[in-house]
Amino acid sequence: MSRYFQHAPAVWAAHPDLVAGAVYATGLTAEAPVEPVMDRYMAIARARLAGGTEAELPEIQAWRRAFARMGLKPTQYRCASESLLRRLRREGDLPRIHPLIDLCNAISVAFAIPVAALDATRIDGDLEVRPATGDERYLAFSGEVEHPEPGELVFADAGGESHARRWTHRQSGHSAVRESTTSVLIVAEAMHDSASSDVPKLVAAVADELSALWMVTPSTGTLSASARRFAFPSDA
Repeated sequence: MSRYFQHAPAVWAAHPDLVAGAVYATGLTAEAPVEPVMDRYMAIARARLAGGTEAELPEIQAWRRAFARMGLKPTQYRCASESLLRRLRREGDLPRIHPLIDLCNAISVAFAIPVAALDATRIDGDLEVRPATGDERYLAFSGEVEHPEPGELVFADAGGESHARRWTHRQSGHSAVRESTTSVLIVAEAMHDSASSDVPKLVAAVADELSALWMVTPSTGTLSASARRFAFPSDA
């Protein structure tokens, strides 16, 4: 049986330029030689930052406009890729957390596109980006349980777990990739002018690196207003 990752109709109506990509893979471990691969992608990001700040990149500007449309102050609530690029520019490097997270972060800064990696075994049924009801449960990395504000865009599963708050701003600790993670759902989302070509390139890059580093065979998909669902196994 399959379950689905998708965006609610309200999201497509408010953000018709959205292009999303998804990758599902199983058979992963907490060990892989990702450093040389990370260096390659971070070099791309550093070259882009050499010409200005992350706020000037079209990918980030598109997300800032989206956050503004959602009533969020863009400099207070940044999309994940902007936060990573900001850290890379200021500190010269990114933190090392887990080989898969580190890989996804490096690819994210190279493309300036938010990339979320979720432990697929922690997702209950289908996963949808949708306005919150206010009843969803969000586990912060501090261990505190929060409830998203009604109308806030969240990654919500069938069990009412919120796997991200404010869309691409902050992931949940509930489905964070950890040492025991073997199956993942990776999602990338963009809205800039060349998103329709850049997101498939990012998805292909993620899939290629997973194949090379972990010797797995990922399944991939690109979502748009005309193709809104990505199917992935219900038993991870």
